[in-house]
Amino acid sequence: MTSPEHEGPAAAQQQVNDLFDSAELARAVETEEFKLFLDHLPIAIVVSKLLGGEQRIVFANKAYGELTGQPCANIIGRGWSILNAFRGEDDSQITIEHALLKGDDYLGTFQLSTSKPILVEAYASIIETLDGIENYRILAIIDVTARERAQREEFARQLRDKDMLLKEIQHRVKNNLQLITTLIRFDAHNRRSGEVNLARLAGRIESLQILYRDLSTDGTSGEIVDLGHYLSEIASAVMRTYAVDGMRLDLKVDHSPVSINVAMPVGLLVNELLTNSFKYAFAGKEAGTLTVRCLHEHDNEYRIVVADDGIGLPEGTTWPREGKLGALIVQCLRENAKTDLSVDSAPGNGTRVTISFVHKPRAKKPN
Repeated sequence: MTSPEHEGPAAAQQQVNDLFDSAELARAVETEEFKLFLDHLPIAIVVSKLLGGEQRIVFANKAYGELTGQPCANIIGRGWSILNAFRGEDDSQITIEHALLKGDDYLGTFQLSTSKPILVEAYASIIETLDGIENYRILAIIDVTARERAQREEFARQLRDKDMLLKEIQHRVKNNLQLITTLIRFDAHNRRSGEVNLARLAGRIESLQILYRDLSTDGTSGEIVDLGHYLSEIASAVMRTYAVDGMRLDLKVDHSPVSINVAMPVGLLVNELLTNSFKYAFAGKEAGTLTVRCLHEHDNEYRIVVADDGIGLPEGTTWPREGKLGALIVQCLRENAKTDLSVDSAPGNGTRVTISFVHKPRAKKPN
């Protein structure tokens, strides 16, 4: 059998698709809790559903209303043609509706003529039924008005010199939506009611938000992340969310440059481990310590440690469990770096998870 670290990205994506079918997500989309979650996203989201053989808009979040200055209720029940005021930046004959019909994930750059013209980038994702029939569409509209066209053209020129990076940047938002979709499917899949654990999901989304915020302030490299800084922000965010009196964070991080494809799964793993510690490790205890280490050992060797001094894993329990999100994220990391994982735990002596990997981030080429 081929080991996870030798499988390609396509195989990993197929496993995600097989593991998390669309039925649970479809139920989640129709819940008020999920709509409330979408209302808190910082980008405009519009959702349509196949009704009577046509896609009809069933939801638009608050960010859409703020972006367009129009009540979201005005587009509910309408087809995608209601968004035809968004016109192609380079060809005004192209609308978002036309771009959606092509079926691409990245739709392009569009202008919206208002008192202050708005420039946006649009991305789409299709949700299918178990029979492979299109059911929902999710449209993400991102305001890029602040970017001068010359800056964006220069950025595009640099990306054309880096073909692999170009593909990754173009699909970054699409991949983010896919990961959000996967996380939602996971929670719905494991809860009989099909509902979503929004509190836990919010922590995972915050980990992604921190990552993309760090990328947006890193000039034009767009590829290298300081994993030490990133993990320190995740640990601090988890402490703010869950910490109570008596809980302490012992944090030590090195400057650790890694690619986004490594930073994302490591960040999600650290978030999962810290959240699990707060939920389970300190039952019956009034105080405790969480330890996080990000150590850059030698040129291409890294070691991540997440530990607690709690009650330890229950007897017979292992982590990560096959078929659970932790195992999926570990596999994702192994797709991008040679990875070793060890878990040490004993009753009353806490749990210590060590993630070691060898990784050489791609150096930024001179312009």
